[in-house]
Amino acid sequence: LGTGKGDFISNLAERFPEKNFIGIEAEQDVLYSAAKKVQEKALTNVRLLVFDIHQIAEIFAPEEVSGFYLNFCDPWPKARHAKRRLTHVSFLEKYRQLLKKDGRLFFKTDNRPLFDFSLEQFKEASLQVRDVSYDLHAEARPDNIMTEYERKFSGFGEKINYCEVLFS
Repeated sequence: LGTGKGDFISNLAERFPEKNFIGIEAEQDVLYSAAKKVQEKALTNVRLLVFDIHQIAEIFAPEEVSGFYLNFCDPWPKARHAKRRLTHVSFLEKYRQLLKKDGRLFFKTDNRPLFDFSLEQFKEASLQVRDVSYDLHAEARPDNIMTEYERKFSGFGEKINYCEVLFS
């Protein structure tokens, strides 16, 4: 969700050629960069959509999706904009409908207030949070695939927050 310029999805699809990936991005110009990366790697397991995430239930059937990756989404820092955050409980309920049993949401952000807010929202939605990290890069996980924003923010010394959320 929020494909960005395509580093993450193209590397993930390359690592798991037996799985299908759908990248959703609101900005066509941004998605164009992702499409070029997918094409350069000749990936046949990636589809890209220009789409408004608020309407996500219109493109997936109930229990059709195995997992969502939500990387460095807009933090909407003003309290009055909390409902716009992609980890707000209203979005979590949409994801719950679309995810298969035991589906997962993988979440990364450099924004600690957004991360803390999200952990509270996961709790409010009665979701199981696993594998929480407040400094992902300090753990030097070999399986971590970095996004463009992740490289940028970690390069500035920002800590990267990460968690996996289980929808059961």
